[in-house]
Amino acid sequence: MQYSVAVRALCEFVAKQGDLDLRFTPSPTALEGIHGHGIVTARRKSTYQREVLLEGAYEHLRVRGRADGFDPELNRLEEIKTYRGDLSLMPANHRYLHWAQAKIYGWLLCQKLALDEIELALVYFDISSQKETILLEHYTSQVLKEYFEHQCSLFLKWARQELAHRENRQLHLESLVFPHASFRTGQRDLAESVYKAAHVGCSLMVQAPTGIGKTIGTLFPLLKAMPRQGLDKIFFLTAKSSGRQLAFSAVDVINQVSPDLPLRILELKAREKACEHLDKACHGESCPLAKGFYDRLPKARHAALKKRVLDHDSLRAIALEWQVCPYYLSQEMARWCDVIIGDYNYYFDSSAMLFALKEQSQWRVGILMDEAHNLLERARGMYTASLDRFVVASLCRNGPALLKKPLRSINRCWSGLIKEQASEYQAYEEIPAKLLSALQKAVSVINDLLNEARSPIDITLQRFYFDAIQFIRMAESFSKHSLFELVRQDGPLRKGTMQRSVVTIRNVVPAPFIGPRFGAAHAAILFSATLGPAQFLRDTLGLASGTPWVNVKSPFTAEQLSVRLVDSISTRYQHREQSLQPMTALMAWQYRQKPGNYLAFFSSFDYLDKAASLFSILFPDIPLWSQARKMSEENKVQFLQRFTNTSSGIGFVVLGGSFGEGVDLPGQRLIGAFIATLGLPQLNPVNEQIKTRLGRLFGAGYDYTYFYPGIQKVIQAAGRVIRTTSDNGVLYLIDDRFAQPKVRQLLPEWWDAKPFHWPIQTVAENE
Repeated sequence: MQYSVAVRALCEFVAKQGDLDLRFTPSPTALEGIHGHGIVTARRKSTYQREVLLEGAYEHLRVRGRADGFDPELNRLEEIKTYRGDLSLMPANHRYLHWAQAKIYGWLLCQKLALDEIELALVYFDISSQKETILLEHYTSQVLKEYFEHQCSLFLKWARQELAHRENRQLHLESLVFPHASFRTGQRDLAESVYKAAHVGCSLMVQAPTGIGKTIGTLFPLLKAMPRQGLDKIFFLTAKSSGRQLAFSAVDVINQVSPDLPLRILELKAREKACEHLDKACHGESCPLAKGFYDRLPKARHAALKKRVLDHDSLRAIALEWQVCPYYLSQEMARWCDVIIGDYNYYFDSSAMLFALKEQSQWRVGILMDEAHNLLERARGMYTASLDRFVVASLCRNGPALLKKPLRSINRCWSGLIKEQASEYQAYEEIPAKLLSALQKAVSVINDLLNEARSPIDITLQRFYFDAIQFIRMAESFSKHSLFELVRQDGPLRKGTMQRSVVTIRNVVPAPFIGPRFGAAHAAILFSATLGPAQFLRDTLGLASGTPWVNVKSPFTAEQLSVRLVDSISTRYQHREQSLQPMTALMAWQYRQKPGNYLAFFSSFDYLDKAASLFSILFPDIPLWSQARKMSEENKVQFLQRFTNTSSGIGFVVLGGSFGEGVDLPGQRLIGAFIATLGLPQLNPVNEQIKTRLGRLFGAGYDYTYFYPGIQKVIQAAGRVIRTTSDNGVLYLIDDRFAQPKVRQLLPEWWDAKPFHWPIQTVAENE
């Protein structure tokens, strides 16, 4: 059995040495890099060969890749690298790695064309000046062959170990059994659907009710499919930390039943949560864990693979033992682990690490997306970029002198936009070219400053730098899927102060960006309790037109949850003041009918505060606790800890917030909920622009912007009440619109929602 490795992956394994050093980073965006390669190759003769596919073998190792270009007349193979800044500041270990790649490609080409010798060229292309710097070296094929075989021999021991691991893993997965005595109702259907999608090799949308065991019901069948479908990795992607915890719990259950299963599990965490020295720059002169990183990496990597489960704490302990950066050790271990658990952004973001590794290494991957109803908003955020004029003005005053000229140019462009704008908010069809040009010049200057810095730079400058790069990146792909907006803060200004404003490239439809990511996976499974309608997801996320949608039968019955439609109360904005008294009276009446723990969901903090204030006055004997704005993680935990099997009271929370999903309060910890809103997003100029754009694209502006996202939040919140097949509870849907057929047809099939009529005035008077 052969072990296959990409040229780049081989070189990064055997040829990286010295410090981790991010001072000289290839700041050109992916599109700029592609464009730069195109400019270089377009300058060559018509006989020049581009993207030359190469492959070779050494014992059990198969090495493959694409060389950037070959000039047969000059007998020259070129490795092209784009960059910004001062090339002389490139660390030596970066150059060493580039030459390693060129030499490997050189031998593979010599072998393919039976060449006795070849000239190798490193072509460094400056994105800003569009100038080439060419470094040349001449080699005989024999020297390159010896180099190739030496590098392969260094990797081969590791490759044999990985082959043995893969064979052992596949063998155990073939005989893997479901870790529970039986499937829950609907769970078998879920597992079979996932397995079939993996067998066919397609994406799949699964709507499965909360409490069915979706995590183990999707992970188990995809693990079973790994050996037969030749999957290299499974990516378990989540929107929140609670999803990662569920994934690890599922892995733990599987490991308990199959203790000999040689499955490597890795958790990825964001840099700000994994970095040990956030106050230091990522290079050896600043951070001790970057100094000699690649020299100590082999032993740290070896130690990490002795553990089957590498959660954040385990990986951090190993990293600190070997004095390497935990964050970058986790990125290295992603190459060698079987199941990788992390946030959506690791695969779907514009600079997603897992997607880049998958493409470089040509992995065959299966993807599980937990709580996938969150993906639309999360993906929109990944491809949205904003700049604040206040930051630009601050840097103009206090920033480096070299930066003042491009910043003034940005400010002039900005002022021109503001003068032309009649209202606080406006969306434009195009992004001003002068603004982008000024931003690119500012980024180039900051890039030079970063390369020369020997200590951490000002945090404001650093934040502006990354925001500007993202803005330029999104401008490169600006089209009908996004909006360009300017929001200014009107009102009186103090003397000498600047009118505050923000420019934003807002993504509305992430489909063009993330759709290809679904296509690049062997199988991509999206699952959630609220995943629909199917066409809404296909349109906005870019799923293929034939992507199947499965609605899994619920294990719960209508007798477990009494769903009551209160259509005598309107929670529309113009009716909220009138709704407060009858709504709070209803809550008090239900509590007195059956004391216990309840959640009450509102559309905003303002609505929540008014309801809580009135409730406290009218019913002071009923315990009440409220969600606060910007609650800390500790306060959120304390809020949930009030829900016990023996406590009673009502928790007032905001729909769509921290307590609307991912909260598990089984049994007597929660026996009912009041949802006093249809969940519709706020009516504002931004959402109205989104509605207009979605209407043009899909003919369903209102539904795609307001209606479907709102109902999703309602069903997610309602799912907090019934968590197990032994739970019972009551759900009040408070708004006359819940009785509309269009709304009711989107509610779960197992609900038996019935109108609830009661003498509001009589109850209120009795209270």
